[in-house]
Amino acid sequence: MKKIVLVCVAFVAVAGAFAQDKKKADKKDLVSRAGDHFMIQLSTDHWSGMPDSINNHTKGLSRGANIYVMMNKPFKGNPQFSAAYGIGFGTTNMYFKNYNIDIRSTATKLPFTSLDSTDHFKKYKLTTAFLEVPVELRWVKHPEKENKSLKAAIGIKVGTLLNVHTKGKTLQNKSGGTINTYTQKETNKRFFNTTRVAATGRIGFGNLSLFGSYQFTALLKDGVGPVIHPFEIGICLSGL
Repeated sequence: MKKIVLVCVAFVAVAGAFAQDKKKADKKDLVSRAGDHFMIQLSTDHWSGMPDSINNHTKGLSRGANIYVMMNKPFKGNPQFSAAYGIGFGTTNMYFKNYNIDIRSTATKLPFTSLDSTDHFKKYKLTTAFLEVPVELRWVKHPEKENKSLKAAIGIKVGTLLNVHTKGKTLQNKSGGTINTYTQKETNKRFFNTTRVAATGRIGFGNLSLFGSYQFTALLKDGVGPVIHPFEIGICLSGL
């Protein structure tokens, strides 16, 4: 409960600072300098370093979403460049077939179990959610008309883990026949690193860009499972 309250307070603080920043800007800035103060990112999610025993059980298009509120500060000496920072949320969803990741296990290592020859869920995913602070160094070709200009950014984001859960829907037998429509959701963060640090980059035109990120910190704690580094590739919608 305390973490949720802190998240809300931080989000409101950044939004309030953004509002004050816009009030201080002159009319020309309000019209001509968008600054990408708000970003929505939709991604395909992947795991680097995943052993074949896990990779062979991934299913379909794993996907995620990020949403950030940002402050943008152009450099006085060169308005093509700016520094940006903010706060937001990031989620990932990795999908598997005929598989189980027992995050509620009491064992010292996280069990990854193939269910090819036994009952399994038709749909199964592992979801993580982070509160994140992104920082970017930005470049825009035409700062006076940013919404119609080539732009790029590199940066880093630091996040704290809010939630990890697995979710399975529709229990099936080994032949694929439906046993019932049971849904199982399990939550536990014990095996996972609670801090993530990731490099970020994006390039695009106007309000649409391609982005990518690579997580330097491992998904799992040392010694509890394979050394997996998540990364994501997707599109970013930005504006304001």
